[in-house]
Amino acid sequence: MPRSLPLPVKNTSPLASDLTALGLLVRNRRHEQSMRIDNAAALLGVSTSVLSRLENGNPVGSDRLLRVLDGLGLSLLVVARADSGKLLRALGPSDEAAT
Repeated sequence: MPRSLPLPVKNTSPLASDLTALGLLVRNRRHEQSMRIDNAAALLGVSTSVLSRLENGNPVGSDRLLRVLDGLGLSLLVVARADSGKLLRALGPSDEAAT
């Protein structure tokens, strides 16, 4: 019996301060696009295990990380931690507070 996709978590902060938060953002994006993990991995040019590790907050190589983000239409923005709160406020409301 095929597994159904869980619903994406709504109103997640775009601030990924650790690998777990980054994995949640990647998983949500994949779910928003209604892609199963095996189909997404094949489309993105990574193995299913790489995509699974990333979505579960485990480290993957930076080349694979950037390939997945690009393929899912996500961008990685590096800013000074002191500026992150200001940037998040400029992006608009979120259910999570900026840290």
